[in-house]
Amino acid sequence: MKINCFIPFTNKEQMQSTIISLRESSLTDKIYLLNDSKNDVESSILGCKVINIDTIYSTSTLLTVSELADTEYTLIYTKHANLKMGLYALERMIKIAEETNAGLVYADHYKMMNGEKKSAPVITYQKGSLRDDFDFGSVLIYDSLILKEATTLMSKDYKYAALYDLRLKVSQKAEIVHINEYLYIEIENDMRKSGEKLFDYVNPKNRDLQLEMEDACTDHLKRTGAYLKSEFKTITLNEVWFEYEASVIIPVKNRIKTISNAIRSALIQKTDFKFNLIVIDNYSTDGTTEAINKFAGDKRLVHIIPEEKELGIGGCWNVGVHHTNCGKFAVQLDSDDVYSDENTLQKIVDAFYAQNCAMLVGTYKLTDFYLNEIAPGIIDHKEWTLENGRNNALRINGLGAPRAFYTPLLREIKAPNTSYGEDYALGLNFSRHYQIGRIYDVLYYCRRWEDNSDASPDIIKQNANNTYKDRIRTWELEARMRKNKDHR
Repeated sequence: MKINCFIPFTNKEQMQSTIISLRESSLTDKIYLLNDSKNDVESSILGCKVINIDTIYSTSTLLTVSELADTEYTLIYTKHANLKMGLYALERMIKIAEETNAGLVYADHYKMMNGEKKSAPVITYQKGSLRDDFDFGSVLIYDSLILKEATTLMSKDYKYAALYDLRLKVSQKAEIVHINEYLYIEIENDMRKSGEKLFDYVNPKNRDLQLEMEDACTDHLKRTGAYLKSEFKTITLNEVWFEYEASVIIPVKNRIKTISNAIRSALIQKTDFKFNLIVIDNYSTDGTTEAINKFAGDKRLVHIIPEEKELGIGGCWNVGVHHTNCGKFAVQLDSDDVYSDENTLQKIVDAFYAQNCAMLVGTYKLTDFYLNEIAPGIIDHKEWTLENGRNNALRINGLGAPRAFYTPLLREIKAPNTSYGEDYALGLNFSRHYQIGRIYDVLYYCRRWEDNSDASPDIIKQNANNTYKDRIRTWELEARMRKNKDHR
């Protein structure tokens, strides 16, 4: 016998099929049922021992699991739902774990949704896979010795972040291995569209959870040499002359339904300085170009059709920022969105000087196409702190909007030529060296509608996006480790 299994308890009837599935493997030893309900249940059900816990995500629960882990491997199932293991799936997972000396293995799987089976491939873990919502699937198999080592390092008593804390500490001791084979079926209870799940991590209701996750990530960065102290390079915002104090930058391709609103939003800004609007029209074919041309009478509009035809959003930003008429501060406005009022640009420029920062991020409100607020509403990223924001940025999947940059530095750093994650990459790079300022007034309305690029991406697109952002984090981690070594 090689595996002890720990599964969340729901009720006796629902547990039966999961237990039968696990016991089909000769590798299964003991099965423990983790009861997080308020109700007392009998101590032994279906030949399994019931353990009363607070939540499966708490430190106390994982310490209990560690104490009971007396086999070579430990399986933790993380869903309150039926589990069906594939034929010899446990044997396959253990074989890979043994052959790779993995501290943790996880696998691709299927999800049963409304009676329909769908593929649920997951992505390969990287050094930069620091998102606390990284999807391993629900079946986690740990090397028990590594699990016990990792739990001895868990010095904080978490209510929500213990599984995240455990995963980070396991990664410090051994490899985390993805088995890209479909090895089990899990039930999908969260029926929301994928696009609706993107903002769970900034829901104000989850603030306590976020603080715990930040603490666990910060501890990991300190242990791995990637933590940065709150020491920043100073900048002098007036050392370079610009004709324009600020430029609103709008990259656009085929947004005939929204581009006119975005342009008007920029041009109605009231400021005590000279500004312009640079629209990089990336070979639109739906009438967007003609819509932009209707504003040609306003001399503040710079309409660029770039020579290069293989530009993503980041590449378009590079074209706009390097234009001779780009202002001292380059301010984001997506072609789908609008500023909240005519004072946004003034507030942003004032904040650059007040906070003496190289990059600035504001607050936005999620709305529908018609600017009606939708859940979760205001996204303020108040988890950002001057002391630890640059470190916590490695855990979350975005920094907020609108974003604005000190143009001389943006010209030096440059955005990656992609249409996803380019803003996040810039934020990490800027924060490695410079202070990022914040504005917590709502400056921006982010419109969610069917033509948004991330409105409801399929699993292949989600995985590609997440893999790329994890790669960005991996590069950034390595750069920060090198930075710390050079400063010793």
